[in-house]
Amino acid sequence: MPILNVSVTGGADPKRSAAIAGKLTELTNVHLGKDPTLTAVAIQHVDRDHWFIGGETLSRRNAESFMLRISVTEGTNTKPQMAAYVEAVFAAMAKLLGRLDDVSYVVVEEVPAGAWGYGGTTQEFRYIAGRLQSAA
Repeated sequence: MPILNVSVTGGADPKRSAAIAGKLTELTNVHLGKDPTLTAVAIQHVDRDHWFIGGETLSRRNAESFMLRISVTEGTNTKPQMAAYVEAVFAAMAKLLGRLDDVSYVVVEEVPAGAWGYGGTTQEFRYIAGRLQSAA
């Protein structure tokens, strides 16, 4: 049930947004084992004249960039899984966006199970309910 918030340079383009969301959903499933039907992706677009690296616009650097924040339940992924995910996302975004500046980010935020959920139910409650159901 991850939520992915991604900012990308460039204007809003529904086809490009769909490609980004599709690829990130796929990589989140393959590398982190998250259910694609519960994966939400929100995309924000930032003009290259309003994205700065080292005080210089990306327009001036003639590059694209992105910043992905993904929230997952704490303890559900290993460090090697997260490292492979970061590497795969960077490679995929380079293909999708073009000349990608190295100063682009992927942040995997691990949230305690009792501190978030969806449909009005926390992940911790889902885990406990599943364990009780298995025991019955």
